[in-house]
Amino acid sequence: MTLIWYVAVYLGVSVAIGLVTARWVHTSKDFAVAGRHLPLPVVTATVFATWFGSEAVFGASGVFAKEGSNLGSIIADPFGAGLCLIIAGVFFSSKLYRLNVLTLGDYYRGRYGRTVEILTTFCIIIAYLGWVAAQIKALGIVFVDLSAGHIDLTQAQGMILGAVLVLIYTSVGGMLSVAVLDFVQMTLIIVGLFYIAWLVAGMAGGADVVIQSASAAGKLEFFPKDVSLKEWFIFIAPGINLMLGSIPQQDVFQRITSANSAKTALRGSLLGGGFYILFCFVPIFIAYGATLIAPEVFIRLAQNEPENIIPSLVHNYMPIGAQILFFGAVISAIMSTSSATLLAPSVAFAENVVRGFLPQLTDRGFLYVMRICTVLFTVVVLGFALMNLDASIYEMVESAYSITLAGAFVPLLAGPFWKRATNQGALAAVLCGIAAWLIVAHGLGEPGVGSLAGLAFSALGLVIGSLLPQWLPEGK
Repeated sequence: MTLIWYVAVYLGVSVAIGLVTARWVHTSKDFAVAGRHLPLPVVTATVFATWFGSEAVFGASGVFAKEGSNLGSIIADPFGAGLCLIIAGVFFSSKLYRLNVLTLGDYYRGRYGRTVEILTTFCIIIAYLGWVAAQIKALGIVFVDLSAGHIDLTQAQGMILGAVLVLIYTSVGGMLSVAVLDFVQMTLIIVGLFYIAWLVAGMAGGADVVIQSASAAGKLEFFPKDVSLKEWFIFIAPGINLMLGSIPQQDVFQRITSANSAKTALRGSLLGGGFYILFCFVPIFIAYGATLIAPEVFIRLAQNEPENIIPSLVHNYMPIGAQILFFGAVISAIMSTSSATLLAPSVAFAENVVRGFLPQLTDRGFLYVMRICTVLFTVVVLGFALMNLDASIYEMVESAYSITLAGAFVPLLAGPFWKRATNQGALAAVLCGIAAWLIVAHGLGEPGVGSLAGLAFSALGLVIGSLLPQWLPEGK
C-alpha cells in the first residue's frame, strides 16, 4: 500500500468523523459555538489548532531556514500568534463568555449599534481571505507532493481538492465537528512532528549539533542591532499586527465561547497559546536541520522555495513510516486551521449581516443560512488563493490581520474597559483606523508601519469621537 493510499484512508476517516459528529448539530448555537459544552482538553486542543496550520509547519520554518534570517524574522508567528491567544484569554475570555452571544459582531452591535457591527464584521471577513488562502495553498502543495508518480496533479487542482474535503465536514458539522477533529488531529500532529524531529536530529548528528549550528549562524538572535526608530517600527509591526489584530477574530472568539465555563475558556486559552509557541519550534528545528543534512539541496531550496523544505526532506530522506506520520500530521494541522477559518467568517457574515435582513427567520432556517454562507465563502477564498499562487504562505498570514488591527481592535478593547466609549467614538475609530492604514500602507508604500498607524489613529478617533458632542443616536 503506497503512501498516497494511506493518506487517502486517513482523509476519509477524518471526513467521516466530522460527518458523524454533525448528527449532534441541531441548532445555530450548536453549529456556531458547539453548544457551549466543550471540556478543557478539547478547548485546549482547538485553541492550539487555531493557528497551527500551514504558516507554522511550512511558512515560519521556511523563513527561519533562509540565509540571513533569525528568530526576529518570525516575530509574527509563532510569537505574535501565540501571545494573541494568551492575551485574548486573560483580558477577554471571561467578559465575552458571559455575554452568551454567537459572534463578535453581536458584541459590537450590543455595545455600539448596528453600523459598527456591520463595519467590523466586514473587517473581520476580509482579514480571513489571506489566512484561509494560505491554508488552501498549503493543502495544494501537500497533495501535489503526495501524488508525484501516481497522479498528474497540479497545485491548483490540489487546492481545489483540499478545499472540497474541508468544506464537506465544516459546512455540515460546524464548530462541533471542528472541535472534535481538532482534538483527534492534535494527537497525530504532536506524535508525527516529534518523530520527524527525532529522525532529523539523528541524521544531523544530534539535537545539540543543530542548536549549536543555529546559534553560531546567528539564527537565535531576536532583536535588531543598531537600527533607526523607523526600522524598529518595521521590526515590531508584524508581531503587533498578528498579536493584537488577531484578537478581534471570530475563530478566536468561537473557541473561547465554545467552552463549558468561563474558567475553562481562560485555562484553555492560556494552555493552547503557550503550547502553540513552544511546539512551533519543532517544525523550525526540522527545517533548519535539513540544511545540515544535505546543505547542497536544502540551502538552495531555502532561498528559492522555503515552503518546500520539510515536504522535500520527508519525501526524499525519510522511511515510509515517517512519511505516513508526517503527511498525516501536516494534513491534520492544515485541515484543523482551514476548517476553523472557513467557519468563522461564514458564521459572522450570516449572523451579523444576513440575519438583519431576515428578522423572521427560524433557528432551523438560520442554520441553513450559515451552511450556505460557509459554501460561498469557500468559493471566494479558493478563487483568491488561485489568483495568488505566487504569494508565500508566511506573507499571506503576516498581512492578513492589518485591517482588523486598524479597524476593529480599539473598539473591542474600549468596550469593556472604558465606559465613556460611545457609538460615535467606535464609528470614528473604525473609519479613522482603516483610512490611516490605507494611506500609510498603500498610499505611501509603508506596509511595515501601516497597521501601527491605523492602530494609533483608531485610538485617537475613538477618544475624540466619544468626547465630542454626540450626533449619532444610541443603537445606530
